[in-house]
Amino acid sequence: MHSMKALGITLIVVIGVGVIAGAITWAVIATREPASPPELIDLDWWQHCVLYQIYPRSFKDSDGNGIGDLKGITSQLEHFVEAGVDAMWMSPIFESPMVDFGYDISNFYEIHHEYGTMEDFDNLLRRAHELGIKVLLDFVPNHASNASEYFIKSEAMEPGYEDFFVWADALPDPNNASNRLPPSNWVSQFANSAWEWSDVRQQYYLHQFAIEQPDFNFRNPAVKDEMIKIMKFWLDKGVDGFRVDALPYMMEADPADHGGRYPDDPLSGLAEFEPHQLGYTIPLYTKDLIELYDVVYEWREFIDQYQKDKGGETRVIFSEGYANVSMTMLYYGNEDGDIGAHFPFNFDFIRELSDESTARDFAYTVLRWLTYMPAGAVPNWQTGNHDNNRAPSRFRINMVDGLNSLNLLLPGVAVTYQGEEIGGNPNERPEQNLFRNLIFPNKIRTRNRPETSLPSDKEDERRALSFRVAGLCL
Repeated sequence: MHSMKALGITLIVVIGVGVIAGAITWAVIATREPASPPELIDLDWWQHCVLYQIYPRSFKDSDGNGIGDLKGITSQLEHFVEAGVDAMWMSPIFESPMVDFGYDISNFYEIHHEYGTMEDFDNLLRRAHELGIKVLLDFVPNHASNASEYFIKSEAMEPGYEDFFVWADALPDPNNASNRLPPSNWVSQFANSAWEWSDVRQQYYLHQFAIEQPDFNFRNPAVKDEMIKIMKFWLDKGVDGFRVDALPYMMEADPADHGGRYPDDPLSGLAEFEPHQLGYTIPLYTKDLIELYDVVYEWREFIDQYQKDKGGETRVIFSEGYANVSMTMLYYGNEDGDIGAHFPFNFDFIRELSDESTARDFAYTVLRWLTYMPAGAVPNWQTGNHDNNRAPSRFRINMVDGLNSLNLLLPGVAVTYQGEEIGGNPNERPEQNLFRNLIFPNKIRTRNRPETSLPSDKEDERRALSFRVAGLCL
């Protein structure tokens, strides 16, 4: 009897508490403002676009001479609309001797004659904009052609151009007084010494790529001013921005910090490399120097100010550079609040994944970029470009649709190379890679990096090849 009484009291208390709690909950709900839906943030065009890379020399030949051209690109712009492309960037179209197929620029203000005229470019730009497609140019600030007016004047030591490039005196040979030695042991990306002797100036000049591609001296304010002038010229014509090439090599060690001379890079200790081969040294003084990011931040400041002054849709700079993840993220900006490129290109799908990768590898690669990326920044994804074998040959043909789908489903920007939207031909190597291997046939490549090469004369083969690959993709 006593236990029944206790149970009854307990039930009354529980029910009472429940009633009170319910009443309080109802009162709170009744007096609270209706919840507003989540705020949708408007994204700028470059934050969610499909970006399509074109290699002009092989994309589409309009006149049957075996070389792709601007008219050929213009003729295929409707294809981009059908494919859902929002923006395209073209590998260099500027005047060039074509030693490195456009990446050796002799005139940054003119169109290369094999690709057409400035009128052809204006027509392409106008038609692309009519179709709602943004147009970006491939800007190569690290170096110029040795046939450029800049270099010719600098070699002749004309006033105002003396220090436009990186020049240095020869070092004495302790074993041979009549011999001269390069200023340091730096190795070019295309193998052999990164220094070349000029009989005209009686000094060495630096070329981190081909001998015909002397490096600009970005410690010279006049060089920085000229780069801004070049960008403004093309922005004034209506381009929507730039893909900026080879940024990790834009700055080298300052001799003033090393006793007045360029310091030797430390040796890698890898026995498989000889002194003339890339990989023999560690590029401590020639790559990823922290000063180069300040230049990128200055460019972003310029392009943002241009936007404020001119209005219209956002103009952009996208940075290119094969670097480790920490150095890559600095292209976005730094902890001091400096803002850099709108985004650096993400090559992790190209460098880190293959046909042997598992789902865990893909997930890790995606999450690593998103983890290191600054808060609020925009990611991007791509599975191929002109410097690497086509995706089907690095993965598997039956993975292509899945790779394209993943590229489009991930947050941010989807970047693709010409032909990858239709699977590309796995037996074809992208054109820049092909051309470079014809010019430098003895190049050893490791993880997509050229390790060594010896130059050869391949003009006939290059001409035959340009006929074979012209109009390859469309």
